[in-house]
Amino acid sequence: MRMEAWAQAAKEWAGARRRLRRTSAETSEPVCAFVYDLQGLKKHVSDTVGRLPAYCRMYYAMKANSDARLLTVIRPGVHGFEAASIGEVRKAREVDPDVPVIFGGPGKTDEELQQALRLGVERIHVESLHELRRLCYFADTLGLDITILLRINLPIELPQATLQMGGRATQFGMQESELHEAAAILAGQNRVRMAGFHLHNISNQLDAEAHLKLMEQYITWSRHQRELFGLSKIIVNAGGGIGVNYRQLDRQFDWYRFTEGLQRLGREHAEGVQLDFECGRYLTAFCGVYVTEVLDIKRNYNKAFAILRGGTQHFRLPVSWKHNHPFEVVPVESWPFPFPRPGIEHEKVTLVGQLCTPKDVFATDEPVRRLQCGDLVLFVLAGAYGWTISHHDFLSHPHPDMVYY
Repeated sequence: MRMEAWAQAAKEWAGARRRLRRTSAETSEPVCAFVYDLQGLKKHVSDTVGRLPAYCRMYYAMKANSDARLLTVIRPGVHGFEAASIGEVRKAREVDPDVPVIFGGPGKTDEELQQALRLGVERIHVESLHELRRLCYFADTLGLDITILLRINLPIELPQATLQMGGRATQFGMQESELHEAAAILAGQNRVRMAGFHLHNISNQLDAEAHLKLMEQYITWSRHQRELFGLSKIIVNAGGGIGVNYRQLDRQFDWYRFTEGLQRLGREHAEGVQLDFECGRYLTAFCGVYVTEVLDIKRNYNKAFAILRGGTQHFRLPVSWKHNHPFEVVPVESWPFPFPRPGIEHEKVTLVGQLCTPKDVFATDEPVRRLQCGDLVLFVLAGAYGWTISHHDFLSHPHPDMVYY
């Protein structure tokens, strides 16, 4: 994960874009773009997946970033894609008609279940007894076979979790107490084949040892359920959940330590188990930056604000996760106007966008050595949950450029 090198690609592009703006009336718009390092992405995916032991497989969670150019780069490095809507299934098949796709997420419509069957997805992750009954009905009606995993919300304590998907009351998965009823529904089915469990209790996990312990709990619990469903082998889908540290860039999830632990876990506990991951953020966050130009610098109630081109309608992640997003300033020396250039030195500044809401904030009270109008601000770790989760057309500002290196 060479963030410095990937950010350098954005600096080079932004510098070229800024120089072009000075020489062409057609490029007078301020700089604003997502810049992706495709070669860096390819290497990171290859290195990450290459360390997994033989009993593990990696699917890419498209929700993190479903840009077709990125999907094309990711595809050779992973077993398949994880989709959370039929729209994502179709995007996956546009990249590769034969790519294995697993389809999950709560609230699947009747149409989505039927389309998933017709499109031949590899598996469907079933979220409730009602969804299971509907899927069985549609499989029989259409005469199509499907493999499923049952998503279970396991009662596991996760004191270190910053974002919990399970282990407490959430909209995800079914209760452990519903397993016997699920087994009874499946007992008379010829078209729907139960293959294991989807267990995804935590998101944004940064502790490799804690995540290993969770994997052991998942595997141990799943093996105990095999007899109920008559399974000699079992698939355990551990979801994604591996986080990215936006606050301390040099303290990322220790993938080396985690995969070494998976090797031990496989030898000691994983006989007859296939362990699947569906990582998104961890695969793509490092390959993208959001670079944008400073439009104005002003003071309000003794606080400094820098207003940037764009806003959270482009890059919603910081306000969504309520963190100060890491950034660096790219100085621009030229100044085209005959009057003084607004700026600050050795001061804290709040970075905001152009939207008419006080929630349009990227970072609050962050110290900068120097920042001036016309400089560029480069937000790193923007390759996941940036453009894809943002409300693009709020206020109808222009969309950012998409640049691929």
